[in-house]
Amino acid sequence: MKIRYAAKTDVGMKRTHNEDYFSLIEDEQLFMVADGMGGHASGEVASKMAAETIGEFFQRTREDEDATWPYKMDRSLSYVENRLVCAIKLANLRIFETSCRDLRYKGMGTTIVTTLVLGDKIYVGHVGDSRVYRVREGAISQLTRDHSLLEDYKEAKPDMTEEEERNFPHKNVITRALGMRETVQVDIRAHQIKSGDIYILCSDGLSGMVVDDQIGQIAGGAKSLERAVAELVDAANRNGGTDNVTTLMLQCLAA
Repeated sequence: MKIRYAAKTDVGMKRTHNEDYFSLIEDEQLFMVADGMGGHASGEVASKMAAETIGEFFQRTREDEDATWPYKMDRSLSYVENRLVCAIKLANLRIFETSCRDLRYKGMGTTIVTTLVLGDKIYVGHVGDSRVYRVREGAISQLTRDHSLLEDYKEAKPDMTEEEERNFPHKNVITRALGMRETVQVDIRAHQIKSGDIYILCSDGLSGMVVDDQIGQIAGGAKSLERAVAELVDAANRNGGTDNVTTLMLQCLAA
């Protein structure tokens, strides 16, 4: 697959500093968005640390196939899935140990959402409420499940109305993040790619401000990926921009 991509991050309209972070490793076709949290700018440290640790693990295991992995392989997952899960778990451990060792970073954490393109498959790994969307033939679908109190409540109450969802008092509480505990459960899934697919990685500064259908319309209707990510950030800010907003978009085309 030939991959085109573009990304943009913005502090938003209400925050004074940006705790989001995005990264990509082009020769691995690995893309990441992280949304940090914690006082005194430690969220910035956590989100960057997550992306850098994942990138370093991929580089090390590419250069040395016999390198020792810090976690056992899960026999129910493929080698590719294990590699991505192990990298995310290692990032979690590094953030957790840093927050325990240095009081400046106590309580810091971050979400992480990653996509890895290999052949005609895209592997999606995530922890937290940052999302991956796919736009295929004009239709948008969410490929990740938010690790949030709201999502748990919706599963327990499937008939929850849109008004109840809007007024839910703890909608920003996440139930899983990197750095909160020594270990973390990573959701991982592989999806078949169709030529023309657009994949959108984003922090909740986008998904919480712009409805899914509008995200899909902007992504599918813009003249370029660069224009699309700029329009998505602008839309989030027009709707209030209450959080940092980051979007990384990639389009997969037949080689």
